[in-house]
Amino acid sequence: MMAAEGTRIAVLGGRGMLGSDLVQTCRQRGFDPIVLDLPEFDITDDDHLEQAVTGAEIIVNCAAYTNVDGAESQGELAYQVNAEAVGRLGTVAREAGKWVLHISTDFVFDGCGDKPYVETNHPNPINTYGKTKLEGEQLLARSGCEYCIVRVEWTYGSAGNNFVTKLIQRAKSQDTLKVVDDQTGSPTATVEAARVICELLRKRPEGIYHFASAGYVSRFGMAEFILDKLSMDVNLLPCKTIDFQSPATRPLNSRFDCSKIARLLDEPIGHWQTPLELFLRQL
Repeated sequence: MMAAEGTRIAVLGGRGMLGSDLVQTCRQRGFDPIVLDLPEFDITDDDHLEQAVTGAEIIVNCAAYTNVDGAESQGELAYQVNAEAVGRLGTVAREAGKWVLHISTDFVFDGCGDKPYVETNHPNPINTYGKTKLEGEQLLARSGCEYCIVRVEWTYGSAGNNFVTKLIQRAKSQDTLKVVDDQTGSPTATVEAARVICELLRKRPEGIYHFASAGYVSRFGMAEFILDKLSMDVNLLPCKTIDFQSPATRPLNSRFDCSKIARLLDEPIGHWQTPLELFLRQL
C-alpha cells in the first residue's frame, strides 16, 4: 500500500538529529509530519504512545537513548527507551493496524571480521546500547505489527552532537588530535537518511534494511577529510581504539552492505564525501 501526499506521519523523536531532518524532508515531499518529542511526548508513556499511533497513518520511531557510554551506567533507562517502549509501540500499532518504520544501528553487530554486514548476518552487540537496540528490534518483530527497521551508522547532522562537530570543537582548542584508525564505516548525513526514509514511507516495505552512504573510511581518514576541507592546521595522529579508555566497547567494523535497500530506491546511493563536504560548508 503506497502512502499518498498529505499522509500524516508521526515522527517520534522529531527534534533529534535524524528526526528534525526527517520532519523537514517529509514536508518537502508533501507528507504531513507530526513532531513528537520530549518534554511533551515520552515514548515510555503508554498514553503518549496510544495518542501518537491513533493520531497518524504512519509512525516513524527516531526516539532513542543514544548515549553509548552513558548506557553502561544507565542500562535500565536505555532498556526502557530502546527496547520496552519499542515493543509496546509495536503492540499498539498492531491493534490499530498501523505500519511502523523504526530506526536502529550498526551497534547490533560486534564489528569483528572485515566484510560489510548484510541484513541476515547474526547480530552480536558488544555494549549495553547495542544490546538494548537489538532487543527493541526483536520486540517490535514479535509484536506482530507491520514494520520496517532501518539500521543506520556514523550519522551526523546539524541538530545534535556527533563525530564531526566534536572533532571541530576539539580542533579549535588543541594543536594535536589523536583519532582511531581501526574503526571503519560510512559517514552518513541525516539529510541523506531522511531522503531515503521518505522513499520508504511511500513504498512501505517490511523487514530489516541497512542504509549508509557509499564507500568506507576509517575514523582517522574521516578526520583528515574534515580538517583538510576546513583548512584547520592541526597535528592529526592515528591511534588504536584500545588506546582510549571508555565505558562502552566500540565495534571496529561498521561497514554495511546496502544492496538490499538500493534495489528499492529511485536513485543510486551517493558517496559519503559529497554530503559531508556540503555539511562542512554549511557550518
